[in-house]
Amino acid sequence: MDTIKKPEEINQPRRRFFGTAALTITAAQLALNSFAEAQPSKAEQAGVRSIKPGTNTSFGPLKQIDAGLLNVGYAETGPADGPPVVLLHGWPYDIHSFVDVAPLLAQAGNRVIVPYLRGYGTTRFLSSETFRNGQQAAVAMDIIALLDALKIEKATLAGFDWGARTANIIAALWPERCKAMVSVSGYLIGSPNMVPLPPKAELSWWYQYYFATENGRAGYEKYRHDFAKLIWRLASPKWNFDDAIFDRSAASLDNPDQVAVAVHNYRWRIGLAKGEPQYDDLDKRLAESPVITVPTITMEGDANGAPHPEPSSYAKKFSGKYQHRTIKGGVGHNLPQEAPQAFAKAIVEVAEI
Repeated sequence: MDTIKKPEEINQPRRRFFGTAALTITAAQLALNSFAEAQPSKAEQAGVRSIKPGTNTSFGPLKQIDAGLLNVGYAETGPADGPPVVLLHGWPYDIHSFVDVAPLLAQAGNRVIVPYLRGYGTTRFLSSETFRNGQQAAVAMDIIALLDALKIEKATLAGFDWGARTANIIAALWPERCKAMVSVSGYLIGSPNMVPLPPKAELSWWYQYYFATENGRAGYEKYRHDFAKLIWRLASPKWNFDDAIFDRSAASLDNPDQVAVAVHNYRWRIGLAKGEPQYDDLDKRLAESPVITVPTITMEGDANGAPHPEPSSYAKKFSGKYQHRTIKGGVGHNLPQEAPQAFAKAIVEVAEI
């Protein structure tokens, strides 16, 4: 799971309007709103249809491509000349979080790329000598390398958990590569310089502290499927996924680098593991919590059991066109898989907000 441990408090400004000017502005705004509501959205024009979560079970044959330090496994669907969309999963999930989202986007005319992150599925390091690094900048650089390998200059990025953080980083540091973004749980760029939280808040991060021990590393190695299922249930307490849905994703955790990458990621976050020097400059920039300028829709499920910041705490981190959407109906942390239509609709609409 992925979020910011101690969100920045941000107060929203209050606007007051007086007299006739206020009435004029309000009337004009109502007229504009009525006009906007009367216009069919791009999502409606493209026909992002309703879909029952769990309708699809497979992407079909996967592809592999050398990109940077990795040979990346990925699913691809949609027209090759369509606007590119890259969907980024989190931990302990995988590309099947988007198994219902991808066909909706493809039907809307998009070229959809869904990669396994480092340490998952069929993605492998090209060299046995490469450090199994899980720090945020390294994962983001993997996706930049993938865009380069696929000859994609600019794409819409969308994700949750580790994937949302990765999309945030690319949007912040390389906005020329990111057309627009959909980010579950908002702004997730962080740094290892954290301060203690009250005990109740720290409890939500139990797995992070478990991974800080060698016993935790050994326990995850031995029980990684059981561990992942527990995280799924805690993070999405109202999602009644079955064994078949879980097993399809859990298979990706059998990747030989999964434990090393995941444990390093969480140890790095709390300052117990060092990053690699080639990412130092990026980490310094990320430690400043850079503002994101690309068009963005942030999303949150109304039943997210994972630690996550309040939308008001990160709204000012987005200086471009911006919306926040809360998805109701018992939707938890794995929002794309639990509410695929809402997630796909946000991706189609993000460029026109």
